[in-house]
Amino acid sequence: MPLSQIHYHFGSKEALVLALLDYQNRQLLERQRATFTADLPLWKRWEKACDYLDEDLASGYVRVLQEMMAAGWSNPDIAAAVRNLLGGWYALLGTVAREATVRFGGLGPLRSDDVACLVGNAFLGCEAMLLLGFEEQGMPIRRALRRFGTLIRRMEEGAR
Repeated sequence: MPLSQIHYHFGSKEALVLALLDYQNRQLLERQRATFTADLPLWKRWEKACDYLDEDLASGYVRVLQEMMAAGWSNPDIAAAVRNLLGGWYALLGTVAREATVRFGGLGPLRSDDVACLVGNAFLGCEAMLLLGFEEQGMPIRRALRRFGTLIRRMEEGAR
């Protein structure tokens, strides 16, 4: 595509990338909403989120998101766009965390929005470490995420 067309339709290459990222983000967020609103135990929904992580890495979505996050450190417009994209994920996590708080009680001093923040940040950090190759260096990133699902399962079984 000629550069002039990119500028005509999007204003810049960054805006084109953000538009594509937004499109893919909306699709993935809807997939995640369907998973997390399903009538399944929370630990099964967590396992599915871990499965999606591998799909999202393979699709390139995670890499582009992480690259736009990094670009946002020095570009406030990109930062605002990325915050907007991630806001949907944190809102969804907040809904799930509130549900878990109702079902299982709290996690000590942590409120449901604290849990949503920590879970979202944990996934973003794990994505960054996977992209940097830390898992190949012996850091058990995927295993650790899946074992957290085991903790959720134990909480659910204990709440019955």
